[in-house]
Amino acid sequence: MWDEFFIALALVLVIEGIMPFVSPHSWRNAMLQASQLPDKVLRIIGLASMLFGVFLLYMLH
Repeated sequence: MWDEFFIALALVLVIEGIMPFVSPHSWRNAMLQASQLPDKVLRIIGLASMLFGVFLLYMLH
Protein backbone atom coordinates (compact mmCIF):
# COMPACT_ATOMS: atom_id res chain seq x y z
CA MET A 1 0.00 0.00 0.00
CA TRP A 2 2.76 2.47 0.87
CA ASP A 3 4.42 1.80 -2.49
CA GLU A 4 1.29 2.92 -4.35
CA PHE A 5 0.97 5.99 -2.13
CA PHE A 6 4.51 7.13 -2.89
CA ILE A 7 4.06 6.41 -6.60
CA ALA A 8 0.91 8.55 -6.60
CA LEU A 9 2.69 11.31 -4.66
CA ALA A 10 5.58 11.24 -7.15
CA LEU A 11 3.16 11.55 -10.07
CA VAL A 12 1.40 14.49 -8.41
CA LEU A 13 4.75 16.25 -7.98
CA VAL A 14 5.69 15.61 -11.61
CA ILE A 15 2.34 16.88 -12.90
CA GLU A 16 2.40 19.92 -10.59
CA GLY A 17 5.92 20.77 -11.74
CA ILE A 18 5.19 20.75 -15.46
CA MET A 19 3.67 24.25 -15.72
CA PRO A 20 6.30 26.14 -13.72
CA PHE A 21 8.99 24.35 -15.72
CA VAL A 22 7.46 24.90 -19.17
CA SER A 23 6.09 28.40 -18.67
CA PRO A 24 7.10 30.05 -15.39
CA HIS A 25 5.72 33.45 -16.38
CA SER A 26 2.24 32.11 -17.20
CA TRP A 27 2.26 29.95 -14.07
CA ARG A 28 3.17 32.94 -11.90
CA ASN A 29 0.36 35.01 -13.46
CA ALA A 30 -2.12 32.18 -12.88
CA MET A 31 -1.06 31.93 -9.22
CA LEU A 32 -1.42 35.70 -8.79
CA GLN A 33 -4.93 35.53 -10.24
CA ALA A 34 -5.79 32.54 -8.03
CA SER A 35 -4.61 34.45 -4.97
CA GLN A 36 -7.20 37.14 -5.75
CA LEU A 37 -10.12 34.68 -5.74
CA PRO A 38 -12.39 34.59 -2.69
CA ASP A 39 -11.99 31.67 -0.29
CA LYS A 40 -15.41 30.30 -1.23
CA VAL A 41 -14.44 30.01 -4.90
CA LEU A 42 -11.16 28.29 -4.04
CA ARG A 43 -13.03 25.83 -1.81
CA ILE A 44 -15.47 25.03 -4.61
CA ILE A 45 -12.60 24.49 -7.04
CA GLY A 46 -10.86 22.25 -4.51
CA LEU A 47 -14.02 20.25 -3.86
CA ALA A 48 -14.66 19.81 -7.59
CA SER A 49 -11.08 18.65 -8.06
CA MET A 50 -11.35 16.12 -5.24
CA LEU A 51 -14.69 14.80 -6.48
CA PHE A 52 -13.32 14.42 -10.00
CA GLY A 53 -10.30 12.57 -8.60
CA VAL A 54 -12.50 10.20 -6.59
CA PHE A 55 -14.70 9.61 -9.63
CA LEU A 56 -11.65 8.91 -11.79
CA LEU A 57 -10.25 6.48 -9.23
CA TYR A 58 -13.64 4.73 -9.03
CA MET A 59 -13.84 4.42 -12.82
CA LEU A 60 -10.26 3.14 -13.14
CA HIS A 61 -10.55 0.67 -10.29
